Amino acid sequence: MPKMKTNSGAKKRFTLTGTGKIKRKHAFKSHILTKKTTKQKRNLTHAAIVKKVDEKNVKAMLCLR
Repeated sequence: MPKMKTNSGAKKRFTLTGTGKIKRKHAFKSHILTKKTTKQKRNLTHAAIVKKVDEKNVKAMLCLR
C-alpha cells in the first residue's frame, strides 16, 4: 500500500503546538486592508486554535491520526 500524502495546502497553513492542538492564522488579513479598521486588523494578527469540530478533518489532511 502506498504512503499517505500530506495535503500541501494544509501543510503551509497549520502548525502543531506542544500540547497537540492545531494552530491557525486568521483569514482576511492579506489584502484590501484600507477599508478595515485598525482594531479589526489588530485582532486578526494573533494566531488561533482550530475548533474541536474541525480538528478531525485538519488532522486527516496533515496525516496525524
